[in-house]
Amino acid sequence: MFGATLVFALLAAVTACSAGSSVSVPADPDAISIGFTAEPANLDFTRTDGAAIPQALLYNVYEGLVKLDAGGKIVPLLAREWTVSGDRRTYDFQLREGVKFGNGQPFTAADVKFSIDRVKTEWTISLKSKMDVVERVDVVGPAHARVVLKRPSNNWLFDMTTRVGAMFSPSGVADLAGNPVGTGPYAFATRKRGDSIVLRANPSYWGRKPTYTTVYLKYYKDPTALNNALLSNGIDVISAITTPDSIGQFETDTRFTVLQGTTNSEVTLSFNNAKVPLNDKRVRQALMYAIDRKAVMATAAAGRGTLIGSMVPPTDPWYEDLTRVYPHDPGRAKALLAEAGQPNLRLRLRVANLPYAVSSAQVVASQLADVGVNVSIEPLDFPAVWLKQVFTDHDFDMSIIQHVEARDIVTFGNPKYYWGYDNPKVKSLLAGADTGTPEQQVAAMREVARTIADDAAAGWLFLFPNLIAAKTKVTGLSGNLVSESFDLTGLGRR
Repeated sequence: MFGATLVFALLAAVTACSAGSSVSVPADPDAISIGFTAEPANLDFTRTDGAAIPQALLYNVYEGLVKLDAGGKIVPLLAREWTVSGDRRTYDFQLREGVKFGNGQPFTAADVKFSIDRVKTEWTISLKSKMDVVERVDVVGPAHARVVLKRPSNNWLFDMTTRVGAMFSPSGVADLAGNPVGTGPYAFATRKRGDSIVLRANPSYWGRKPTYTTVYLKYYKDPTALNNALLSNGIDVISAITTPDSIGQFETDTRFTVLQGTTNSEVTLSFNNAKVPLNDKRVRQALMYAIDRKAVMATAAAGRGTLIGSMVPPTDPWYEDLTRVYPHDPGRAKALLAEAGQPNLRLRLRVANLPYAVSSAQVVASQLADVGVNVSIEPLDFPAVWLKQVFTDHDFDMSIIQHVEARDIVTFGNPKYYWGYDNPKVKSLLAGADTGTPEQQVAAMREVARTIADDAAAGWLFLFPNLIAAKTKVTGLSGNLVSESFDLTGLGRR
């Protein structure tokens, strides 16, 4: 039980080092404070992976031509409208006029060209490949940008709702890590590392003025400290309750409103498919048969999540229920391990030091021990250490993390992605899905989901619920979380 001992030791160290945010928030009716668990390592999502930066900045500080609404529909943002050519390769965007960046520079079609071209030339994160399909961007007029694709792409406009679609000013990219500049309703004000980020209303914002002129994004490594901050009036909103079994204290308190919705957040048991022995499909299948995912969800999410069988949430058009592909069957798991010549397997499970990941890891390790697999659990500081050692260096056997990006099943077509899955059939299906008709896309994506599920390319434990607790005065919170952003633009007050 070495792994469990290490888990508790490290969690104790984390709690001792950082009980939570310490910024004192004044009693200002025009200010709101929101609590989070995963703090950005810096503020540059063009060079730093992970969800914490776009969670804070996308749609709030940075805007794109389009965005996702709460229902997952693509809607206009900086583009007031657009048309698509008959061959589906050319997009003509008519831009809103009078839009300015936070540094006072006007937003024009030249900035669209600069921003999209810059993804291809200056971005370093893996998501930059989403712009590889762009052939060129033409500045037709100050308020008219034309994007020409190399081929038809069903994914491209959707991808423009994510961080890769964010618009930048050439005069605002000198210090993206410390001073982000966008066109959004808020401008970056200050950051206290390990504690908080402060956003101020952008006085020259083109759209509806935000209700709250100051937003404090406060970060707590300890989930108990986060919960207590709301109970003790230290914050106004918990952006996502990471310990679902604690939600009852807010549901029974009339001071608070609790929202529960769905997400794109697949809690995934990642396998290093490129590494012995996990490059053996039989081993991966054995691990899947050994795990009772309902029990994992009961422990890590108080049973409030949704069981899934592949990298597709129910909100995607190509979802189908694949949860029965690997029923809990320890006997079958042992037989497959014996067949693979791995009856006494030892694996490292390196997880983000976040409550759901550590809780899930303990259940997974116990269940794998029942079929003869010895698992050592190693919590890693998230995001910095996990991103470096697991995501970038691929130094792991298994990991557990929430994959929050929308439609991220496409990562299984990239052998360089951290789970090292390389299947020519999947790559071909994904290419066909992107260029085909909408009907062909749905059929191909379903086949991708079935293929990676059969291959046990990863272990999809459950879909994490969106659980928000807030003071009753706060309105406009969305029950569903289907984009990368914690969108502040709709917030109001009673």
